[in-house]
Amino acid sequence: MSRPRILLVDDNAELVGLLARLVEGEGWVAVTALRGRAGLELLAKEPPAAAVVDVLLPDMMGYEVGAALRKASIPYVFMTGVIKGGRAASEARAQHGAAGYFEKPFPGKQLVDALRALLPPEPPTRAALTPPPESTDDFDVEVAVEADEPVDAMELTGRVVLTEGGKVSAVLHGENVTAGALGKPAQPPPHAPPPSPSAAATQAAREAREAHGKALAARRAADVPLPEGQLGEKLPDLITAFHLAQQTGELTVQRGKVKKTIYFQSGAPCFAISNLVTDRFGPFLVRVGKLTQGQLELVRAAADKTGRRTGDILVEMNVLKDTEKLYYVAQQVKAIIYSLFGWEDGEYRLHFKDRAASQAIKIDLHPAHLITRGVKKLYKPERLFGLLSPEDRLIPTPQPAYGLHEVELERWEAELLPRVDGTRTLSELVAIARRPEHVVYGFLYGLVALKILERR
Repeated sequence: MSRPRILLVDDNAELVGLLARLVEGEGWVAVTALRGRAGLELLAKEPPAAAVVDVLLPDMMGYEVGAALRKASIPYVFMTGVIKGGRAASEARAQHGAAGYFEKPFPGKQLVDALRALLPPEPPTRAALTPPPESTDDFDVEVAVEADEPVDAMELTGRVVLTEGGKVSAVLHGENVTAGALGKPAQPPPHAPPPSPSAAATQAAREAREAHGKALAARRAADVPLPEGQLGEKLPDLITAFHLAQQTGELTVQRGKVKKTIYFQSGAPCFAISNLVTDRFGPFLVRVGKLTQGQLELVRAAADKTGRRTGDILVEMNVLKDTEKLYYVAQQVKAIIYSLFGWEDGEYRLHFKDRAASQAIKIDLHPAHLITRGVKKLYKPERLFGLLSPEDRLIPTPQPAYGLHEVELERWEAELLPRVDGTRTLSELVAIARRPEHVVYGFLYGLVALKILERR
């Protein structure tokens, strides 16, 4: 029996990709289109069993796609980031025949449940009884790796919000933290043989590779697309996709041998892990000046002997108080997440398991704040100058992913924003702002990354 085909039409490629992963996870086939016309062509080529259509598309209104679906007797639901409210939802059902109306952001699970209700009941198949495995075993945080390139300095704000059970449990305040830069690790002399890994580490790495290969093979056998792609400039869009779908899961990014994962709960980034030695808690405390290298060596010796966590040992040694441990663990998590904004290449993978639930400490980090600060602080000037040009003219996007009330603006930014209306070039805006060029570019590209602004 063929699997139901679900048509997804939206110009947000990363959101469509995430929704496609949810659809494929149900044993259905996701068919995607980023334009209304492309959706109509797919509809004419092979009618789907059901569809999800964005109301506001770049080349037409989603109502036109809905009309074609209705004419073909194909059930569908609308989703929208702009045309909201009970009246819009009622009109979508009464006038356009939509079976549902989802306002972004919305829980992806609710969308899947709505699609399931539109599909005819089928006898359980092997694919339905045995969903494809989640390949989360490709991230081995236990095998730490050294950085093979310099690590830039990073500034972190002194305010940390912790959550427990999805609610704010504590707000900790401290001085702004600066994680110092690290040079490229020294290489052994050419004549010196590389250090041999322990037998246990070698076996663990081999088993991890074999498990990963089996997971990938299972996905290919089940005809499920692998949830991976090239990172490029997609990090803000991937974070926004989790936000718009209110999705719980993980985003793993890999560059060379370095892997970092952001955990999301209900669309919000809340935790992160890394296999990079300099991201570990002890080395991080050294980078921020809270711990000396000598103290770190003592802690490492105690940890190797007892198997206890670094933070617990530091509390026992009276180097940290319990509250300080929470504060610096949260700062460590923030540093791992923010550091990814400095990556201009790599690969990413999506997973939808809730491993964040097992973490005792989770942070409350709004995606809009994360993206704007990540762009402004971690994007280097030459990168920003490659993303925007002096002749560009920016205008407000008709379908923003976030509201302006969700963005923290400095006074000069709030004063400049009303002038970003497409009538002025970036060069003119820089002159008006009277700020360094790369600072203005960082502010404006941050809003482009939030899909609040776009090129005219």
